[in-house]
Amino acid sequence: MPFEDFPTTSLQPAKSFPGIDAEAVSRMRAQNRFPTGLDIAKYCARIMRDDMAAYDADPAAYTQSLGCWHGFVAQQKMISIKKHFGATKGRYLYLSGWMVAALRSEFGPLPDQSMHEKTSVPALIEELYTFIKQADARELGLLFRDLDAARAANDSAKQTEIQSKIDNYQTHVVPIIADIDAGFGNAEATYLLAKKMIEAGACALQIENQVSDEKQCGHQDGKVTVPHEDFLAKIRACRYAFLELGVEDGVIVARTDSLGAGLTKQIAYSEKPGDLGDQYNSFLDCDEVSADDIGNGDVLITRDGKLMRPKRLRSNLFQFRKGTGEDRCVLDCITSLQHGADLLWIETEKPHVEQIAGMVDRVREAVPNAKLVYNNSPSFNWTLNFRQQVFDAWKQDGKDVSAYDRDKLMSVEYDDTALALEADKKIQSFQRDASKRASIFHHLITLPTYHTAALSTDNLAKRYFGEDAMLGYVKNVQREEIRQAVACVKHQNMAGSDIGDDHKGYFAGEAALKAGGKDNTMNQFG
Repeated sequence: MPFEDFPTTSLQPAKSFPGIDAEAVSRMRAQNRFPTGLDIAKYCARIMRDDMAAYDADPAAYTQSLGCWHGFVAQQKMISIKKHFGATKGRYLYLSGWMVAALRSEFGPLPDQSMHEKTSVPALIEELYTFIKQADARELGLLFRDLDAARAANDSAKQTEIQSKIDNYQTHVVPIIADIDAGFGNAEATYLLAKKMIEAGACALQIENQVSDEKQCGHQDGKVTVPHEDFLAKIRACRYAFLELGVEDGVIVARTDSLGAGLTKQIAYSEKPGDLGDQYNSFLDCDEVSADDIGNGDVLITRDGKLMRPKRLRSNLFQFRKGTGEDRCVLDCITSLQHGADLLWIETEKPHVEQIAGMVDRVREAVPNAKLVYNNSPSFNWTLNFRQQVFDAWKQDGKDVSAYDRDKLMSVEYDDTALALEADKKIQSFQRDASKRASIFHHLITLPTYHTAALSTDNLAKRYFGEDAMLGYVKNVQREEIRQAVACVKHQNMAGSDIGDDHKGYFAGEAALKAGGKDNTMNQFG
C-alpha cells in the first residue's frame, strides 16, 4: 500500500529542538511507518479482508505465501517480490510451527508436536517484521540519497520524480498467517498466546483441532482430534484476543486434521440426539453390548436406543470408524465457520483438486462463501503424485500406458516423456485450478525455505570443498547475485551500514565517522 496517507511533508515534527533537522526527523518517521506490532496487525488485517472480498468476486484473485523461519529469509523474499513484480499485492508470509520446532527451539531440532517454547512463535513474528521494516528503511534511505544528489545537481525534474516515489512508497510489510498449533494448552492458554502473537504483528492465526498435548504434524500418523465445543472455545479465545487489542478485522483460520486422524481423546458431551456432541460421537467405532457384556472400566454411550461400547486403546484414546474422515472434515468446517472462523484449512494426504473440491462443495451447501487456505506441502511428492494422476486419467480414458510403470514414475527416465510433461503442466496450474474449483483463497508452502537452504548449501559445499574451490562460490553464488541484481550482493548495505551512516550524519554532522567512504569494498559492486 502506498504512503499516500503519510507524505513526508506531514511527518515534520510539531516542535523544534536545537541541533535537530526537521527533514531528518521526517525521513526517520517515514522509515518507521509501523512503530508497533499492533499497527502492523491492523494494517495487514484490512489487506486480508480486502483480498478475501476480491476473491469472492473473482476466484482468479487468489493469494499466496511462502513459509519463512528467519527474518532475513522473509526480508529477502519481500525484496525479491518487489523487484520482480513491482508490487506485493496478494503475496503474504507464512509462519510454520513445524519450522519453529525444527529450527528455532532452544531444545534443538524437534518434531512438529508442540514441544517447542510457545514464546518462540511471537518472537519469530516480531523478528520477521523487524527485518521487513528494515527493508523499507533501506530502500527509502536509497531514495533519500538520490533526492539529495538531485538537489546538489539542481535537477528539479529529478527531485520531483524521486519525491513522488517517496510519497507513494509501497511498504514491504504484508500479512503473516501465523501457526498457533493447537493452542499450546486450554482455551485460556490459547488466548494468552494469541495476544502475544497479535501484539507482535500477526493479523491471521491458524489453529487446528488436534489435542494440544498429543499434537502431531498434519502429515504424520497418530493424530488425535478434540470435540467441536473444545475447538470452538479456542476459536472464541482467538477472537477475543483480536477484539481486546482492537484488531477488528483479525482473521482466524480453522484447520481440520480429521481426514487423517482416526482417534479422539474424549467422548463429546451431548444433551440430546442430533446435537453437536452427538454428531461427533456418531463417528466413534463402537460395539453393541448388553448389560451382561459390561466389563470393568468400560465407557458406554447410547446410539439409536442401543447400548454401545466405544473401542478404546491402551493409550486411553477412542477410535473413529474407518472411512469417516471426510464426513468429519465437512462437519468440522461447517461448524467452525458457523462459530466465528473466517477461513478453513483442510489437511490432506495428497494434492488432488477433486478430492478437496468434493469436501468444499458439501461445506458450501451450508456456508456458501466458504474459503480455504491450502497447504501446498513439501510433505507431498508432487512429481510422483501428479504423474500417477495423469497415468490414472489416461488409463481411464483408454490411452496406452504400457510404456510406464505406475509405481516407478518418479524415475528420472520418465522426466522428458509426454506423461511427465503433462503432469508438470498440472502442477503449474494446480493453484489456479484449485482456487477456481475448490474455493482456495490462499495457497502456501509451509517449508520451502527449509528445503532451499538445504539444497543451496549442499550445492555450495559440493563445489567449494571439491575441485572448484573458490570458483564454486564465485561462479555459482556471487556472480549470479551480480548478474541477477540481487540486492544482497552488497551485504554491508543490506545489513544497515548506509542507514547507520545517515544516522551518524544526523547525530554528529560533519564530525560523523562514516563507513561508506571510497575505501569501502562494496563500491566494487557499482
